[in-house]
Amino acid sequence: MLGKRKRVVLTIKDKLDIIKKLEEGISFKKLSVVYGIGESTVRDIKKNKERIINYANSSDPTSGVSKRKSMKSSTYEELDRVMIEWFNQQKTDGIPVSGTICAKQAKFFFDALGMEGDFNASSGWLTRFKQRHGIPKAAGKGTKLKGDETAASEFCGNFQEFVERENLQPEQIYGADQTGLFWKCLPSRTLALETEQNTSGYRSSRERIIIMCCANATGLHKLNLCVVGKAKKPRAFKGADLSNLPVTYFSQKSAWIEHSVFRQWFEKYFVPQVQKHLKSQGLLEKAVLLLDFPPAHPNEELLSSDDGRIIVKYLPPNVTSLIQPMSQGVLATVKRYYRAGLLQKYMGEGVDPKMFWKNLTVLDAIYEVSRAWNMVKSSTITKAWKKLFPSNEENAGMNIDEGAILAANLATVLQNTEDCEHVDIENIDQWFDSRSNDSSCQVLTDSEGAEDQAKPAEQKHSNKPRKADLNPEKHISHKAALEWTENLLDYLEQQDDMLLSDKLVLRRLRTIIRRKQKIQNNKNH
Repeated sequence: MLGKRKRVVLTIKDKLDIIKKLEEGISFKKLSVVYGIGESTVRDIKKNKERIINYANSSDPTSGVSKRKSMKSSTYEELDRVMIEWFNQQKTDGIPVSGTICAKQAKFFFDALGMEGDFNASSGWLTRFKQRHGIPKAAGKGTKLKGDETAASEFCGNFQEFVERENLQPEQIYGADQTGLFWKCLPSRTLALETEQNTSGYRSSRERIIIMCCANATGLHKLNLCVVGKAKKPRAFKGADLSNLPVTYFSQKSAWIEHSVFRQWFEKYFVPQVQKHLKSQGLLEKAVLLLDFPPAHPNEELLSSDDGRIIVKYLPPNVTSLIQPMSQGVLATVKRYYRAGLLQKYMGEGVDPKMFWKNLTVLDAIYEVSRAWNMVKSSTITKAWKKLFPSNEENAGMNIDEGAILAANLATVLQNTEDCEHVDIENIDQWFDSRSNDSSCQVLTDSEGAEDQAKPAEQKHSNKPRKADLNPEKHISHKAALEWTENLLDYLEQQDDMLLSDKLVLRRLRTIIRRKQKIQNNKNH
């Protein structure tokens, strides 16, 4: 009589090996004998093939994932998915991640996603998170991790062969990538004296939108920015027609662009705009879009034009910092231009930080980041493709660091501005390159607003704005002019035939009026 077969628990690596051998034609029976398992277990592995592969791909390939024996999911699956995407992004960018930082980021995402429950980013949670995704201990101790150079080199060679085989020109090769933008932040030294910044009236900003940049390898065709926020139609959009915005706007609750949103952007905006551009250039309407490795995007088979001539290709895991074009300085340059524009707007209005934050809306941020994207030079984008598309580098022009020039110019201006004398190039660079809501980026908290609530009712009533007198025969106050300008901006947002330049002119006028109003208020006091 045969003895009872010893229970065998396969590792993820064993399951991947079985999947590979099944694809090579090895029978279920033979595999069951080799691995000491039942044929039904082999069939189950084949049935769960996609899930196993996706799990392995989402984990660090150089870590201990091969030793894991289960794919047990987290209680908070959405949080877990966002956290591993964030961790992989930090890893590929070579940014050290300690256990403390990881726990704080998890708590931030939990709150930002509006999740319910009693979540505690404890040491036990951190251990389970690392085990689920095969993260080595070194990664939790601040060890600087690098991208997979071997995979990057192999992909570059394959990509160049693909370009030659398909006879694609730089105009037909596109890249896209996303990043989070904390749109309410100024360098901390510009807001007040250091002693004031240490009070409870200041905190880090958590106002965040997602932006996705997309352009071709020549840098001459930049699609409108794709912006994703949490609200379907924020209050700042009141009266505005979304189709008239200078960006393509979507809403979702997740921290990164979801499959459905990305697919909608690809089908309704990317494909038509690329076809139109290539037609205008007299080129075949054929193109490829290079994207980061999933899971943030749908499968390649789901992303193609109806005729199959416009397709996508995914980079392998852990090569973003090495060869993803938009991560070779393009996204960073957009953020630098945005923050520079935000700072210039703050200085131009001449108001105190509290009033500046009160007036600044997500609609202002959208216009500002759209302007920032438009300012990125084509040469900056072309240089970003040099590893994937070496023959295109000769068209990149001079090697000019746009961010360095911005930092130097702003530091010079700020050092001659009241309350900003402490700012230097190093401070500006730190602020430009800040990736999250850290100490180099602060805003006023609602505690300032609470102090206003404590004022006598009579005083609050006297400060309440009233409808301006629109009689043109009377002297027009700054307050009335500001109200008219706001109304005119609302009107322009509702029109579908107004140029972006016209709207920007009015926004500039609004800034000037606010500054004049500030000067007058100071004189009255």
